[in-house]
Amino acid sequence: MGLRSYIIKRIIKSLALVIVVLSINFIIFELMPGDPMQFFIQAGKMKPEMIEDVKRTFGLDQPLQVRYFKYMENMLTWNFGYSFYTTSPVSQEILGRLPNTLLLVGLSTVLAMTIGIIMGVFAAYKRGGIFDSASVITSLTTFSLPSFWIGMVFLLVFHVYLKWFPGAGAFPREWAVYPPQNILQVIAGRAQYLFLPLLTLTIFSYGGYLLITRATMLEALTEDYIITAKAKGLSERTILFKHALKNASLPLITDMALAFGSILTGAIITEQVFTYPGLGQYLWRGITFKDYPVIQAMFYVIALSVIIANFVADVAYGIVDPRIKYG
Repeated sequence: MGLRSYIIKRIIKSLALVIVVLSINFIIFELMPGDPMQFFIQAGKMKPEMIEDVKRTFGLDQPLQVRYFKYMENMLTWNFGYSFYTTSPVSQEILGRLPNTLLLVGLSTVLAMTIGIIMGVFAAYKRGGIFDSASVITSLTTFSLPSFWIGMVFLLVFHVYLKWFPGAGAFPREWAVYPPQNILQVIAGRAQYLFLPLLTLTIFSYGGYLLITRATMLEALTEDYIITAKAKGLSERTILFKHALKNASLPLITDMALAFGSILTGAIITEQVFTYPGLGQYLWRGITFKDYPVIQAMFYVIALSVIIANFVADVAYGIVDPRIKYG
């Protein structure tokens, strides 16, 4: 089977998987006890006309099968309805928080991968040495520590004691009244609020990439083609990164794809610690207040991201390693 046929086959399977995930999502929320909408009605959160709009959108006054098809239509057209808590359209709230999450989680993922992979390569190359032992111990330590503890230590040191960085938010509050005048002000303002949560996530995450890179590289460095490359007089950098790492990268591709696929989950714990307005905090608030439209929408977006990431990883396998046959 050629690459084009394989891609078409994987697209069909991915679409079928999306339908299955949506169906399971629908069943889970149908089986949940209680009526959170009634709580917000009694609390005065929702106006009467909005209540009727929600009932029409989700088919709450219709039989189960009608609600199911209405739900599928809403999810596939990104019509997520209104948040019970804020009474605002869920799709707008997700889009409003999306840049913050992409900036924080996306950048921390790239940094963690880069640092972890480079250090993992050199740790495998210097196996048994001081750098290898120190990097493994450090990565195991940071990977094992709770992310909220790391974040709280950074808040205590850099925000409370040193007062170098702000402790909450994604940008200065005064921007609501006096917006920044140029791109440099935007970058400077964003950077000071981004630094601590970004540092927390990077330190927490890089260790996993270091360990898996080291493990795969140790096996690759014993192969015959590495000995041949050394006999040809190739530089150590070329041998490590062009030959060994490329052939040891299949497990890394899977790990990286899943990491990028889960970016839209946000960093729930870290965003809570730093009161960072991202999708992770949004999902946490939805769970806390039983805001079903928010939870349903976020579960769908997360599942869709992971499915797409797995699809990209499957295609990337054949590009990185031509020995893989599509079938």
